[in-house]
Amino acid sequence: MKKYLAEFIGTCVLVTLGCGTAMLVGCDAVLGSGYILTAFAFGLTIVAMAYSIGNISGCHINPAVSLGVLISGGMSVVDFVGYVIAQILGAFAGSGILALIFGLGGVTDQTGGYGSNGLAGVDGSIGAGLVVEAVLTFIFVIAILGVTSKKAGHGSFAGIVIGLSLTLVHILGIGLTGTSVNPARSIGPAIMAAIDGNTTPLGELWVFIVGPLVGATVAAVVYKILESDDEKKEA
Repeated sequence: MKKYLAEFIGTCVLVTLGCGTAMLVGCDAVLGSGYILTAFAFGLTIVAMAYSIGNISGCHINPAVSLGVLISGGMSVVDFVGYVIAQILGAFAGSGILALIFGLGGVTDQTGGYGSNGLAGVDGSIGAGLVVEAVLTFIFVIAILGVTSKKAGHGSFAGIVIGLSLTLVHILGIGLTGTSVNPARSIGPAIMAAIDGNTTPLGELWVFIVGPLVGATVAAVVYKILESDDEKKEA
């Protein structure tokens, strides 16, 4: 249960700090500052959580990452289900914290939807949104699988690499889809936005579930192929 609790806490912190930063400063690509601050908020949160709960649960805090680890043989189906449930509950808890902060404090939500993801940056194109999310998730998950591989030997530097990788995909993706690469991170804010009367994020939510899961699946399969080729060469 400790690892599920760790995933709950980690995802809650990710949504609170990442989406909270987006809500506070906005994500206008033209102005730039809020855009970059949001990208770093997500990335630095991953760094902080990696060194906080990484030794307990591996700090997935993302169903797409857990799926990649599952396909790679790094966890059981039972643990995968437990992780995903904990992650979604954590994301919803984080969104609830933001609702309290912004509601009680009278602070304006610059995103209009709790930092939820959307297709406005790709002119509402479902196809483009799916491609963006799948490609960015592929990059993020294959980086995680590579840097955490026993062969990599990066050890204590893995958390920094993963955090910077998330920052990197956010820099491109924020202006397109808001960057999900994480179904739980999308589910929590979308549901909270719907409770608050903004149903648009909820209607587009499936894109930010399917896209990241497809990207993670491809990343895991590709990495297994690459890793197996290396083993053959060494043999």
